[in-house]
Amino acid sequence: MRAGSLSHRLSAVLAALLLTCCSVGIALQVRSAWRHERDVAQRLSLGLAQNIADHFTLMSPDGSVNATAVEALFHRLMEVNPSVEVYLLGLDGRVLAEAAPPGHLKRGRVDLGPVQRLVAGEPPPILGDDPRDEAGQKVFSAAPVRLNGREAGYVYVVLLGEAYDALSRDAALDAALQATGATMALAALLCLLVGLAAFAWITRPLRRLTEQVNQFDPDDSTVLDEALAMGPADAHPPAHDEIASLDRAFARLRRRIAEQWRELNAQDQQRRELVANISHDLRTPLTSLHGYLETLRVKSEALSQADRLRYLDVALSQSEKVGRLAQELFELARLEHGVVKPHRERFSLADLVQDVFQKFELAAEARRQHLVADIAPELPVVHADLGLIERVLANLLDNAIRHTPPGGSICVRLRSAGRRGVEVQVRDSGPGIPQAMQPALFTRPLLSARGREGSGGLGLVIVRRILQLHGSDIRLMPAVGEGAVFRFCLSDLHESLNSA
Repeated sequence: MRAGSLSHRLSAVLAALLLTCCSVGIALQVRSAWRHERDVAQRLSLGLAQNIADHFTLMSPDGSVNATAVEALFHRLMEVNPSVEVYLLGLDGRVLAEAAPPGHLKRGRVDLGPVQRLVAGEPPPILGDDPRDEAGQKVFSAAPVRLNGREAGYVYVVLLGEAYDALSRDAALDAALQATGATMALAALLCLLVGLAAFAWITRPLRRLTEQVNQFDPDDSTVLDEALAMGPADAHPPAHDEIASLDRAFARLRRRIAEQWRELNAQDQQRRELVANISHDLRTPLTSLHGYLETLRVKSEALSQADRLRYLDVALSQSEKVGRLAQELFELARLEHGVVKPHRERFSLADLVQDVFQKFELAAEARRQHLVADIAPELPVVHADLGLIERVLANLLDNAIRHTPPGGSICVRLRSAGRRGVEVQVRDSGPGIPQAMQPALFTRPLLSARGREGSGGLGLVIVRRILQLHGSDIRLMPAVGEGAVFRFCLSDLHESLNSA
């Protein structure tokens, strides 16, 4: 794993969290131990002040205090138990007697609220004012001093005094440092071992996915075959975490890229074949045109008038083929690049078929062919671009007329297709289309598509592109006997609006 990897970052975050938790745990443990110690000390020494009040005379019958004698007593008691500090308080909380070293007494009055609560029997721990600390509070023991049956003051014993604080502070500090160092070392070791192991296991699918992404190369046919052979990503088991979801998403993306890459390669191949076929289509009539024109120039004086006219007719025919192919190529380029946008309108397809028949009537009569319109009654109107659909019908009829022998017939059949609108079939009685040429019939121009003189041109390619702009497509139907049958559908107005 390189520096700054996801596993390292996750391990660093875990280490920081463990360090924080250990620090907080140590602080809470020290605080809990300190509170427990104060509670235990107060409970154990709860009757200490009462014993002092019962066994020692701290006040004279007149209510005065022999401060010197009381301080000497308190001093001896504190020598017996150095952790305690003994004070005699008045009824107002003022310190009447104490045995503190000079300068150690920081306040001369103690709040009697905690004292009275402890005397009243409230359970410990209860903290009271520390006379040797201006703001500190300590656990204490307290008992009233009585004269003639009345309270005259209080014995106030601080259980954990200055001497205890001085000793426990250093000991606690050393213990805390030792505990903290041991805990930190253990936490760091656990973080290193557990974190690296856990995150290596957690991020293993991510590393595998990263490796797959780095190895994915669309130019490698083996990688594309593997992506397509995996099947749809939706068939994979459902994802249970984010990395698995990412893996499934990449699998879908990889398959989609593989499919699109294959489609692009296929389209590129089709374009190459299109350019090659168009070059062949252009070269043949141009060569013929050049040959006849050169013959007219070289042998003009030797040719008869009839021969010159015949040569000119052939040259003119070849020139028309070049012009027609150039026009088709220009039209296909405009369709492919989205320049042509269909302008939909309502019209009757039956009327359009009759108009197109009139345009091809003379060409069909010249070849002794019959144009048949088989139109079902009450057909719905269609919602399409009138000019583009007219071009579709014209291309199909022109193609059928050129490849149908004299005396044959061309039939245009219109039927209702239910929700799909109107079904159109264009059938001829020509030789049909060879099986080998059918797969590429609508993707590239075919030379002598039906084994006859002339070129297939780009007519069928243009037809398919126009129909795709209308949300439809054209198919070559299996024909019984001779001839070719082309079928496509156009939606009516209602269906077009719903699909939009």
